[in-house]
Amino acid sequence: MCRPGDVIVLQGRLGSGKTAFCGGLAEGLAIDEIVTSPSFVLVRRYDSGFLPLVHVDVYRLGSLAEFDDLDLMEDADEAVVVIEWGDAVAGHLPEDRLRVVLEVDESGSRDLVFDPQGHWRSRALEGLAS
Repeated sequence: MCRPGDVIVLQGRLGSGKTAFCGGLAEGLAIDEIVTSPSFVLVRRYDSGFLPLVHVDVYRLGSLAEFDDLDLMEDADEAVVVIEWGDAVAGHLPEDRLRVVLEVDESGSRDLVFDPQGHWRSRALEGLAS
């Protein structure tokens, strides 16, 4: 379902599964590398699949200027860009994006809420729930 230029924003508390979600997405893109958290390096790029994947964590950024300095939207033209904690930089992202909220209840069960924005509203996302 992903296309070059897609931006996916992940939101959820620490330990909710944002990096695991990105790993599943990478598997769907046929990326044969192990996806690890970009928390300390900010950006990891995976090119072994049929679409490149750029995995970003903006949790540690101190300002929106630091986000702008990463020049991520240039990569978005050819890759799928996944941004953990992306709500923090929402004003600097394209309108066309998929926001995924990961919620964890007391038992550890996870729910995902898909919030399509822009052109994502025209995609058939119903199959993602199965």
